[in-house]
Amino acid sequence: MSRFLSKVIFRSESRRFLSSLATFDVKPEQKTRELIDKIIRVDQAGELAADRIYAGQMAVLGHTDVGPTIQHMWDEEKAHLAKFNELIPKYKARPSALLPIANIAGYALGAGTALLGKEAAMACTVAVEAVIGEHYNNQLRDLMEHADQTKDKDLIETIRKFRDDESQHHDTGLANNAEQAPFYRNLTSVIKLGCRLGIYLTERI
Repeated sequence: MSRFLSKVIFRSESRRFLSSLATFDVKPEQKTRELIDKIIRVDQAGELAADRIYAGQMAVLGHTDVGPTIQHMWDEEKAHLAKFNELIPKYKARPSALLPIANIAGYALGAGTALLGKEAAMACTVAVEAVIGEHYNNQLRDLMEHADQTKDKDLIETIRKFRDDESQHHDTGLANNAEQAPFYRNLTSVIKLGCRLGIYLTERI
């Protein structure tokens, strides 16, 4: 009897061990796949929102002296969005269900801050780009740790370039008197909070 139980336990433990090995082999690849899916989904939504922010700002301030500056940043955001629209099918990533909300919210934020003046519009840019720059840095760290540096080289280089573009937008906002906006600290704090909430939601939904 004891010999029979020993055989049963041994077989059960062997199956469990082999199962754990199979799980170990699959898990890193699955984790990377889920990471990339999340990255492309949230970044597409974020770049759509950024595109709409600058569209809203241009609708209000396009005729002013700051119009060409906003247009330049908008053109770069259009290129960013086009790239993530391209990466969605390439990686078979699931787009966020919140894209329509990102569209509307982005335009409302851009137009709303622009109506407060060009300084407030630039404060919006500073706040948004600060969060996005931090967000892209976090993604780069995750990709360097988990992604295939050869297979996913295009994605890594894309995010690195866009991170640098967003940093330039942030500095452009400061150079255009963002800190002179009414209630600058409160305004940028609220916008940053909204951006972080948007990132959290579009990573998941």
